[in-house]
Amino acid sequence: MNAVTATPITQPQPHSGSRVVLRSSRLLGWQDFGAELVNVSAGLHRMPAFRYHRVGVHVGAPVRARCMCNERRHSRIQAHGDADVIPAGLEGQWSDEAACTIFSVWIGEAFARRTVEQLSLKSADAQLRPQFQLRDPRFQYLAWALRAELEADEASDPLYAESLCTAMVVRLIGAAPAPGGNRQRRTLAPRTAARVIEFIEAHLDQRLTLSELAALAGLSVPHFKVLFRETLGMPVHRYVVQRRVERARTLLLQGKLNASQIALDTGFAHQSHMAHWMGRLLGVTPRELLRSVANAGSLIAFDPQEGRRIATPR
Repeated sequence: MNAVTATPITQPQPHSGSRVVLRSSRLLGWQDFGAELVNVSAGLHRMPAFRYHRVGVHVGAPVRARCMCNERRHSRIQAHGDADVIPAGLEGQWSDEAACTIFSVWIGEAFARRTVEQLSLKSADAQLRPQFQLRDPRFQYLAWALRAELEADEASDPLYAESLCTAMVVRLIGAAPAPGGNRQRRTLAPRTAARVIEFIEAHLDQRLTLSELAALAGLSVPHFKVLFRETLGMPVHRYVVQRRVERARTLLLQGKLNASQIALDTGFAHQSHMAHWMGRLLGVTPRELLRSVANAGSLIAFDPQEGRRIATPR
Protein backbone atom coordinates (compact mmCIF):
# COMPACT_ATOMS: atom_id res chain seq x y z
CA MET A 1 0.00 0.00 0.00
CA ASN A 2 2.89 2.31 0.73
CA ALA A 3 5.56 3.21 -1.78
CA VAL A 4 7.79 4.60 0.98
CA THR A 5 10.97 2.56 1.44
CA ALA A 6 12.08 1.92 5.00
CA THR A 7 15.28 3.79 5.80
CA PRO A 8 17.21 2.57 8.84
CA ILE A 9 18.31 5.17 11.36
CA THR A 10 22.10 5.28 11.24
CA GLN A 11 24.23 5.05 14.37
CA PRO A 12 21.31 4.80 16.82
CA GLN A 13 21.75 6.34 20.23
CA PRO A 14 21.16 4.19 23.32
CA HIS A 15 17.50 3.72 24.20
CA SER A 16 16.96 5.52 27.52
CA GLY A 17 13.19 5.90 27.90
CA SER A 18 10.62 3.52 29.36
CA ARG A 19 6.97 2.81 28.58
CA VAL A 20 4.21 1.64 30.92
CA VAL A 21 0.93 0.43 29.37
CA LEU A 22 -2.08 1.75 31.31
CA ARG A 23 -4.83 0.37 29.08
CA SER A 24 -4.83 -2.12 26.22
CA SER A 25 -7.45 -3.29 23.72
CA ARG A 26 -5.97 -6.80 23.70
CA LEU A 27 -9.04 -8.37 25.35
CA LEU A 28 -11.71 -6.24 23.65
CA GLY A 29 -12.13 -8.35 20.52
CA TRP A 30 -10.79 -5.75 18.07
CA GLN A 31 -9.41 -7.43 14.95
CA ASP A 32 -6.49 -6.18 12.82
CA PHE A 33 -6.30 -2.92 14.77
CA GLY A 34 -5.79 -1.98 18.39
CA ALA A 35 -4.91 0.73 20.86
CA GLU A 36 -3.03 1.37 24.08
CA LEU A 37 -2.82 4.22 26.56
CA VAL A 38 0.84 4.47 27.52
CA ASN A 39 2.85 6.46 30.05
CA VAL A 40 6.16 7.44 28.45
CA SER A 41 9.14 8.59 30.51
CA ALA A 42 11.50 11.38 29.51
CA GLY A 43 14.38 10.20 27.34
CA LEU A 44 15.05 8.59 23.98
CA HIS A 45 12.59 6.09 22.53
CA ARG A 46 13.33 4.07 19.40
CA MET A 47 10.63 2.04 17.65
CA PRO A 48 11.64 -0.61 15.10
CA ALA A 49 9.87 -1.03 11.76
CA PHE A 50 6.60 -2.93 12.18
CA ARG A 51 4.23 -4.57 9.74
CA TYR A 52 1.42 -2.29 10.87
CA HIS A 53 0.83 1.46 10.82
CA ARG A 54 1.21 3.40 14.06
CA VAL A 55 -0.40 6.62 15.23
CA GLY A 56 0.59 8.26 18.51
CA VAL A 57 -1.71 10.97 19.90
CA HIS A 58 -0.38 13.18 22.69
CA VAL A 59 -2.52 13.33 25.84
CA GLY A 60 -2.28 16.08 28.45
CA ALA A 61 0.24 18.83 29.15
CA PRO A 62 2.56 20.03 26.36
CA VAL A 63 6.02 18.47 26.10
CA ARG A 64 9.04 19.53 24.05
CA ALA A 65 10.06 16.67 21.77
CA ARG A 66 12.29 15.81 18.84
CA CYS A 67 11.53 13.00 16.44
CA MET A 68 12.88 11.34 13.31
CA CYS A 69 11.36 9.00 10.71
CA ASN A 70 12.53 8.11 7.21
CA GLU A 71 15.42 10.60 7.61
CA ARG A 72 12.98 13.41 8.38
CA ARG A 73 13.62 15.32 11.61
CA HIS A 74 11.15 17.45 13.53
CA SER A 75 11.43 19.48 16.74
CA ARG A 76 8.30 20.88 18.37
CA ILE A 77 6.15 21.46 21.42
CA GLN A 78 3.82 18.47 21.40
CA ALA A 79 0.35 19.60 22.55
CA HIS A 80 -2.77 17.71 23.55
CA GLY A 81 -4.24 16.02 20.47
CA ASP A 82 -1.13 16.32 18.28
CA ALA A 83 -0.54 13.08 16.36
CA ASP A 84 2.49 11.41 14.78
CA VAL A 85 1.87 8.92 11.96
CA ILE A 86 4.48 6.22 11.25
CA PRO A 87 3.54 3.95 8.30
CA ALA A 88 4.29 0.24 8.30
CA GLY A 89 7.89 -0.62 7.44
CA LEU A 90 9.43 2.55 8.86
CA GLU A 91 11.42 3.09 12.03
CA GLY A 92 10.69 5.95 14.39
CA GLN A 93 12.70 7.76 17.05
CA TRP A 94 11.50 10.23 19.70
CA SER A 95 13.25 12.20 22.40
CA ASP A 96 10.94 13.68 25.04
CA GLU A 97 12.15 16.23 27.59
CA ALA A 98 9.48 15.25 30.12
CA ALA A 99 7.21 12.33 30.89
CA CYS A 100 3.95 12.25 28.93
CA THR A 101 0.98 10.07 28.04
CA ILE A 102 0.38 8.75 24.53
CA PHE A 103 -2.75 7.23 23.04
CA SER A 104 -1.17 4.74 20.65
CA VAL A 105 -3.19 3.20 17.81
CA TRP A 106 -1.97 0.46 15.48
CA ILE A 107 -3.68 -0.39 12.19
CA GLY A 108 -2.97 -3.58 10.28
CA GLU A 109 -1.85 -3.34 6.66
CA ALA A 110 -4.75 -5.54 5.54
CA PHE A 111 -7.28 -3.37 7.41
CA ALA A 112 -5.91 -0.17 5.83
CA ARG A 113 -5.63 -1.74 2.38
CA ARG A 114 -9.27 -2.94 2.41
CA THR A 115 -10.45 0.54 3.35
CA VAL A 116 -8.40 2.16 0.60
CA GLU A 117 -9.47 -0.33 -2.08
CA GLN A 118 -13.12 0.28 -1.25
CA LEU A 119 -12.77 4.02 -1.79
CA SER A 120 -11.80 3.81 -5.50
CA LEU A 121 -8.71 5.94 -5.00
CA LYS A 122 -5.65 6.07 -7.20
CA SER A 123 -2.72 4.33 -5.51
CA ALA A 124 -0.72 7.58 -5.44
CA ASP A 125 -3.49 9.24 -3.44
CA ALA A 126 -4.06 6.33 -1.07
CA GLN A 127 -0.85 6.11 0.91
CA LEU A 128 -0.29 6.61 4.58
CA ARG A 129 2.74 8.86 4.81
CA PRO A 130 4.90 9.87 7.78
CA GLN A 131 3.41 12.89 9.52
CA PHE A 132 4.62 14.80 12.56
CA GLN A 133 2.42 16.93 14.80
CA LEU A 134 -0.73 16.33 12.77
CA ARG A 135 -3.39 18.73 14.03
CA ASP A 136 -6.74 17.83 12.57
CA PRO A 137 -9.94 18.41 14.61
CA ARG A 138 -11.88 15.68 12.83
CA PHE A 139 -9.14 13.12 13.33
CA GLN A 140 -8.86 14.13 16.98
CA TYR A 141 -12.60 13.59 17.42
CA LEU A 142 -12.24 10.02 16.12
CA ALA A 143 -9.16 9.36 18.23
CA TRP A 144 -10.83 10.54 21.43
CA ALA A 145 -13.92 8.46 20.68
CA LEU A 146 -11.72 5.37 20.27
CA ARG A 147 -9.86 6.25 23.47
CA ALA A 148 -13.21 6.48 25.30
CA GLU A 149 -13.97 2.94 24.13
CA LEU A 150 -10.60 1.77 25.40
CA GLU A 151 -11.14 3.33 28.83
CA ALA A 152 -14.83 2.47 29.25
CA ASP A 153 -15.74 0.07 32.04
CA GLU A 154 -18.23 -1.50 29.66
CA ALA A 155 -17.02 -1.17 26.08
CA SER A 156 -19.42 -1.03 23.15
CA ASP A 157 -19.70 -3.74 20.53
CA PRO A 158 -16.36 -4.15 18.65
CA LEU A 159 -18.30 -3.06 15.58
CA TYR A 160 -18.26 0.50 16.92
CA ALA A 161 -14.48 0.52 17.39
CA GLU A 162 -14.09 -0.91 13.88
CA SER A 163 -16.20 1.95 12.51
CA LEU A 164 -14.02 4.51 14.27
CA CYS A 165 -10.79 2.95 13.01
CA THR A 166 -12.13 2.81 9.45
CA ALA A 167 -12.96 6.50 9.64
CA MET A 168 -9.49 7.23 11.04
CA VAL A 169 -7.84 5.56 8.03
CA VAL A 170 -10.05 7.54 5.66
CA ARG A 171 -9.14 10.77 7.43
CA LEU A 172 -5.42 10.01 7.50
CA ILE A 173 -5.22 9.51 3.75
CA GLY A 174 -7.59 12.41 3.02
CA ALA A 175 -9.80 9.95 1.21
CA ALA A 176 -12.62 11.00 -1.08
CA PRO A 177 -14.43 9.10 -3.85
CA ALA A 178 -12.72 9.35 -7.21
CA PRO A 179 -14.12 12.25 -9.29
CA GLY A 180 -16.37 11.25 -12.12
CA GLY A 181 -17.38 8.04 -10.41
CA ASN A 182 -20.96 6.82 -10.27
CA ARG A 183 -22.99 8.60 -7.67
CA GLN A 184 -23.95 6.26 -4.85
CA ARG A 185 -27.57 5.61 -3.93
CA ARG A 186 -28.67 7.61 -0.92
CA THR A 187 -30.33 4.60 0.72
CA LEU A 188 -30.02 0.85 0.56
CA ALA A 189 -32.29 -0.87 -1.93
CA PRO A 190 -35.28 -2.42 -0.08
CA ARG A 191 -34.18 -5.99 -0.83
CA THR A 192 -30.63 -5.23 0.24
CA ALA A 193 -31.78 -3.61 3.47
CA ALA A 194 -34.03 -6.59 4.22
CA ARG A 195 -31.18 -9.02 3.56
CA VAL A 196 -28.83 -7.16 5.91
CA ILE A 197 -31.46 -6.82 8.64
CA GLU A 198 -32.33 -10.51 8.43
CA PHE A 199 -28.65 -11.43 8.67
CA ILE A 200 -28.19 -9.25 11.76
CA GLU A 201 -31.26 -10.77 13.41
CA ALA A 202 -30.04 -14.30 12.69
CA HIS A 203 -26.55 -13.62 14.05
CA LEU A 204 -27.12 -11.41 17.09
CA ASP A 205 -25.39 -14.02 19.24
CA GLN A 206 -22.21 -13.70 17.18
CA ARG A 207 -19.59 -11.04 16.51
CA LEU A 208 -20.72 -8.94 13.54
CA THR A 209 -18.25 -6.96 11.44
CA LEU A 210 -18.69 -4.10 9.01
CA SER A 211 -16.78 -6.06 6.39
CA GLU A 212 -19.21 -8.97 6.30
CA LEU A 213 -22.29 -6.75 6.41
CA ALA A 214 -20.95 -4.55 3.61
CA ALA A 215 -20.08 -7.63 1.55
CA LEU A 216 -23.62 -8.91 2.06
CA ALA A 217 -24.90 -5.62 0.63
CA GLY A 218 -22.35 -5.67 -2.21
CA LEU A 219 -20.89 -2.33 -1.10
CA SER A 220 -17.64 -0.94 0.27
CA VAL A 221 -17.51 -0.45 4.04
CA PRO A 222 -17.49 3.39 3.87
CA HIS A 223 -20.43 3.49 1.42
CA PHE A 224 -22.33 0.85 3.37
CA LYS A 225 -22.01 2.85 6.60
CA VAL A 226 -23.45 5.96 4.92
CA LEU A 227 -26.32 4.17 3.18
CA PHE A 228 -27.23 2.12 6.25
CA ARG A 229 -27.51 5.27 8.35
CA GLU A 230 -29.58 7.01 5.68
CA THR A 231 -31.88 3.97 5.46
CA LEU A 232 -32.40 3.18 9.15
CA GLY A 233 -31.68 6.54 10.72
CA MET A 234 -28.78 5.39 12.90
CA PRO A 235 -25.25 3.98 12.57
CA VAL A 236 -24.74 0.25 12.16
CA HIS A 237 -23.25 -0.27 15.63
CA ARG A 238 -26.15 1.53 17.33
CA TYR A 239 -28.71 -0.52 15.43
CA VAL A 240 -26.98 -3.78 16.37
CA VAL A 241 -26.78 -2.84 20.06
CA GLN A 242 -30.45 -1.84 20.12
CA ARG A 243 -31.44 -5.14 18.54
CA ARG A 244 -29.35 -7.04 21.10
CA VAL A 245 -31.05 -5.14 23.92
CA GLU A 246 -34.54 -5.72 22.54
CA ARG A 247 -33.83 -9.44 22.04
CA ALA A 248 -32.48 -9.68 25.59
CA ARG A 249 -35.57 -7.92 26.91
CA THR A 250 -37.83 -10.39 25.11
CA LEU A 251 -35.94 -13.41 26.44
CA LEU A 252 -35.90 -12.05 29.99
CA LEU A 253 -39.66 -11.58 29.95
CA GLN A 254 -40.15 -15.12 28.66
CA GLY A 255 -38.46 -16.35 31.84
CA LYS A 256 -37.04 -19.54 30.31
CA LEU A 257 -33.31 -18.72 30.57
CA ASN A 258 -31.12 -17.16 33.23
CA ALA A 259 -29.58 -13.74 32.65
CA SER A 260 -26.07 -15.09 32.04
CA GLN A 261 -27.25 -17.35 29.23
CA ILE A 262 -29.39 -14.60 27.72
CA ALA A 263 -26.38 -12.28 27.65
CA LEU A 264 -24.38 -14.83 25.65
CA ASP A 265 -27.32 -15.65 23.37
CA THR A 266 -27.73 -11.99 22.44
CA GLY A 267 -24.07 -11.26 21.73
CA PHE A 268 -23.05 -9.49 24.92
CA ALA A 269 -19.68 -10.29 26.47
CA HIS A 270 -21.24 -11.14 29.84
CA GLN A 271 -24.21 -10.40 32.10
CA SER A 272 -22.83 -7.08 33.35
CA HIS A 273 -22.28 -5.97 29.75
CA MET A 274 -25.93 -6.69 28.99
CA ALA A 275 -27.10 -4.89 32.14
CA HIS A 276 -25.01 -1.85 31.21
CA TRP A 277 -26.58 -1.48 27.77
CA MET A 278 -30.10 -2.21 28.99
CA GLY A 279 -29.60 0.55 31.53
CA ARG A 280 -28.40 2.97 28.84
CA LEU A 281 -31.12 2.22 26.29
CA LEU A 282 -34.09 1.12 28.39
CA GLY A 283 -33.30 3.01 31.56
CA VAL A 284 -33.65 -0.16 33.64
CA THR A 285 -31.46 -3.12 34.55
CA PRO A 286 -32.68 -6.69 33.89
CA ARG A 287 -33.77 -7.02 37.53
CA GLU A 288 -35.56 -3.66 37.47
CA LEU A 289 -37.26 -4.63 34.21
CA LEU A 290 -38.77 -7.76 35.71
CA ARG A 291 -39.76 -5.89 38.87
CA SER A 292 -41.47 -3.12 36.88
CA VAL A 293 -43.45 -5.67 34.91
CA ALA A 294 -44.63 -7.35 38.10
CA ASN A 295 -45.58 -4.05 39.73
CA ALA A 296 -47.01 -2.08 36.81
CA GLY A 297 -48.43 -4.81 34.63
CA SER A 298 -46.76 -3.37 31.56
CA LEU A 299 -43.76 -4.17 29.41
CA ILE A 300 -40.86 -1.84 28.68
CA ALA A 301 -39.97 -1.47 25.03
CA PHE A 302 -37.56 0.77 23.15
CA ASP A 303 -38.66 3.01 20.31
CA PRO A 304 -35.57 3.38 18.05
CA GLN A 305 -37.10 6.24 16.08
CA GLU A 306 -37.92 8.32 19.17
CA GLY A 307 -34.82 7.18 21.09
CA ARG A 308 -36.78 6.57 24.30
CA ARG A 309 -38.42 3.76 26.24
CA ILE A 310 -42.16 3.24 26.05
CA ALA A 311 -44.64 1.14 28.00
CA THR A 312 -46.88 -1.35 26.24
CA PRO A 313 -49.87 -3.20 27.72
CA ARG A 314 -49.32 -6.81 28.68
